[in-house]
This record gives sequence, structure tokens and C-alpha cells, in this order.
Amino acid sequence: MEHDLFTAAAEDRAERVPAARPLAVRMRPRGLDEVLGQHHLLRPGSPLRRLVGEGGGGPAGPSSVILWGPPGTGKTTLAYVVSQATEKRFVELSAITAGVKEVRAVIDGARRSSGGFGKETVLFLDEIHRFSKAQQDSLLPAVENRWVTLIAATTENPYFSVISPLLSRSLLLTLEPLTEDDLRGLLRRAVADERGLGGAVTLPEETEAHLLRIAGGDARRALTALEAGAGAALSEGESEIALTTLEAAVDRAAVAYDRDGDQHYDVASALIKSIRGSDVDAALHYLARMIEAGEDPRFIARRLMISASEDIGMADPTALTTAVAAAQAVALIGFPEAAITLSQATIALALAPKSNAAVVAIGAAQADVRAGLAGPVPAHLRDSHYKGAQKLGHGAEYQYPHDLPGGIAAQQYAPDAVDGKRYYQPTRHGAEARYADVLERVRERLSDR
Repeated sequence: MEHDLFTAAAEDRAERVPAARPLAVRMRPRGLDEVLGQHHLLRPGSPLRRLVGEGGGGPAGPSSVILWGPPGTGKTTLAYVVSQATEKRFVELSAITAGVKEVRAVIDGARRSSGGFGKETVLFLDEIHRFSKAQQDSLLPAVENRWVTLIAATTENPYFSVISPLLSRSLLLTLEPLTEDDLRGLLRRAVADERGLGGAVTLPEETEAHLLRIAGGDARRALTALEAGAGAALSEGESEIALTTLEAAVDRAAVAYDRDGDQHYDVASALIKSIRGSDVDAALHYLARMIEAGEDPRFIARRLMISASEDIGMADPTALTTAVAAAQAVALIGFPEAAITLSQATIALALAPKSNAAVVAIGAAQADVRAGLAGPVPAHLRDSHYKGAQKLGHGAEYQYPHDLPGGIAAQQYAPDAVDGKRYYQPTRHGAEARYADVLERVRERLSDR
């Protein structure tokens, strides 16, 4: 009897969850006020609000909008909201599967509809960067004549991927990645809202945290994973989405990692120490843990840049160039593709020859400065370009190295207090061996005065 009651309760909860459409579709905002994130685009009087007819009797805004932003930030959602708010017909095409023929069919239908008493049309074209120049050219007449309201979406820089005539006729809106708070609000709304799960399940804090990590700032991914976890819980007769249930449903184990606690610093430390120890496989393991836990890729890139100077330095001067390039690439592309860039940089740094001579050198020089070993700059090195400098003896007897054989002038450069100090002690590792030989000859020449 108890089993029957338990089963009936589970079935009742399951029946309260609409199953006809995906959760991400059901939870699409019905108006701009329900859109999470993108506050910079939703201010009163903004072009987006004017596009839906808000803000008084002024112009409704442009007839073409390009939405640029990472996946899952709401590009399709905004296009849908515009069509609903303006009561226009909404047609969605993807440049991956559609061509000029399909686009022209929509435009022709929009022209016929607008000429009578039908609704005007919003044409949402996703992945517009996949259209060729000629295909994008075919959109221009429809934009110029306002036959449709074109809303195009792209994840790539439109200044490189969209033709200039179309870009100049469009309003470019940049969407920002969703924050954890944005996604947390979305998940909680989806659990409680009748359009979503209708309170059929609850979401414990640890399960919610795992959902936020695997979402990676992508609202669609967050809702898809939530729906999978809810379906698994309800099928087992559970009213709570346990962490183990979610892990099994999305085939993604929860990584023990607290971005504000010990795990954050311990794993980051282990990554750098593995690179320093030239264990490329261990370094990749810790990198993977940070990525899977949702660590900020910019934080990882910063650690790699520090490692390039701290642990490799002059043994391979290109290591810093590699790390800086990786950081720039990460800032441009973001996850998931940034994982490949971080992997490449980690491998390069782990396998590079190692030297901490740069760390030791600046540390020793700073220690002397803090100890008061500074003293005045030698007179012949002081600035001599201002009026009266020569009367003070500034720049007198300075030897210009480029005028001398070998480009080296044997004169005193350091203040008296540290003259003769040797801070930089190069190793014989990698490229630094060559610099060590050069330094030995240079120091010998400089001492001949």
C-alpha cells in the first residue's frame, strides 16, 4: 500500500511537468522584463526597448539588428521576445542549414503579408557568419525596404564576419556572458514556474552549484542539464534532484573544487608546480580539473604567464610569448575552445627548459635597494637634455656604445654602492646557456675600464 501511494505521488509530480517542449523553450521570457542578464541592453529608452515599441511615440528603431555574443547568452531569446512584444510573425532560420532560397521564400512571404492585413515578419537568422558574402548581399533589399525586421545572431566578431553594407545598416548589440547569479535565478525560476518544472522537484544547493559549473555561462546548457536531472529524479520517484542523480543524468561527475576556498589555490598551486617539475601529464590533469570545475579561464592564463617568467625565463624566452598569446586568445574565444589553447600553453611550458635566474636576479636587486644600497646615478649617465645640465656635469664623458667596436662601452653604469654586483646568474639550461656565454664576454669587456 505504501509503495502504491509513493508511486502515485511520483506520478502526480511527473504529470505536473509539461513534456511537449524542451525546458529551455518553455522558459523563454515572455517580455524584456523577464530576460536575465544583459542589463546594459535593457535600460529604459535603449534601442532594444524602442524596437519593441517602448519609450513613447518615438521611432521604433532600426529594421536590422545584429546580436553578437557567446552561445547561450540569449540571442534567440531576444529575437523571440521582440517578435512577441511587437506581435509580429517570427521565422527562425539557421545559416548552417538554410541558403538564399529559404531566405528569399521568407522575404517574399513577408512582402505579401505586409501588403495586405497580415502580420509583419521578424526574420531571425542564426549563425549569420556562416553565410558567404553573396548570401549576405541577398539580405540587403529586405533590410533597406523594411520588408522584414532582420535579427541576425553571431558568435564571431561581426566586423570580420559580416559584410560592411549589412553592418552599416544594422544596430550592433553585444551580449555579455551570463553571470552565476543570472544562471542561479534562471534555474530557480525554472524549478518553481508552472511553465517549467512547476515545483515537482527541489534543487539542493550542492546540485545547483554543479549545474552552474557545467553550464559554463550558457543558459541553454543549464536548463538542458536541469531537465535531464529532473527527469531522472522523477523516474526514480524522488522529489529532490540529488547530486548523484544529476551526475548520472548528464554523465558529468562533480569536481570537488571551491573557487573561493582551499581547492582553488591547492589545484592552481599543483598546476604550476607540475609545470615547474616538467610533468606535463600531471599539469594537464590539474588543468582539466580547473576547467571542469568552471574556473575562470583568465585566472588560469594569468598563472601560466607568471610561470613562463618565474620558472622558465631565459631558458626559453619564447615561453612568455606563448603564455601571453594564450591569454589573449582565451579572452577572445572563451570556453569551451579556450581549453585547447590553455592545453597547448601548458604543454609548451611543462616541456620547456627551466630557469629561475630571472626570479633570483630581481629578488637580489630589490633586496639591495631595500637595504639602502642605491646611491646617486653616475654623473655621466644623468639626463643632459635640459638647459643647465652641462654646467652640472651631467652627461659629461658619456661614451655612446654604438660608436664603439662590439657596441659595448667600458664605463661605470651602476651606482657606487652596487658597482660590481652580479645579480643575474644564468643557468646552462636551454637557450640560457647561450646567454651565459654572451654575458661572460660582456662582463669581461665592461670591467676593462
